[in-house]
Amino acid sequence: MTIRVLLADDQALLRGTFRLLIDAQQDMEVVAEASNGREAAQLARSERADVVVMDIRMPEVDGIEATRLIGQDEDMAGVKVLVLTTFEEDEFVIEALRAGASGFLGKGVEPAQLLDAIRLVAADEALLSPTATKGLIARVLAQPSPSDLVDPRRLATLTPREREVMALVATGQSNDDIAERLFVTPVTVKTHANRAMAKLGARDRAQLVVIAYETGLVRAGEPQD
Repeated sequence: MTIRVLLADDQALLRGTFRLLIDAQQDMEVVAEASNGREAAQLARSERADVVVMDIRMPEVDGIEATRLIGQDEDMAGVKVLVLTTFEEDEFVIEALRAGASGFLGKGVEPAQLLDAIRLVAADEALLSPTATKGLIARVLAQPSPSDLVDPRRLATLTPREREVMALVATGQSNDDIAERLFVTPVTVKTHANRAMAKLGARDRAQLVVIAYETGLVRAGEPQD
């Protein structure tokens, strides 16, 4: 299956560079380019994109609002958004995740890492982030403003094992890592994670991570025993 990629960035040179890189892969292709968030949301629907590589700072409609538009459209339930950011824009990463982004990378990422990120987001296998940025997200989500808190009672619908898997997913561990830790198969881990997402109304694993922090299931700096 070929991964259909939409590039959304207001810098034509950067889009062109990414297109050359992506189109050279046998398992993915660039189906469209957008120079602002409004175009990105429209093209994600019309071109049936699987993954949108989304810049945050764009004219007219920024990447965060475009991500929100995609996430709110039921016809684009399968579209994943991979946000590109810089360390100076880390505060926007939190907003992007809450808007529905499935992962994020720094713009200084190596070409091979970008390609792997697209594949992982398309497969809904992991929340992507550089270690430093992941730590920032953990700190911010662990200490939200009172108005941002999510009622912990939402977790009451989960089984103990689903809560356990959800907590480990929130620490950034892969299905294989969690399976080894819990002495189960990766397929079993994925099943528990999917059930937790369905019960909590989470779009994907990234949203599961957000809920884990916002409900207090996981807090920054706490070891996972």
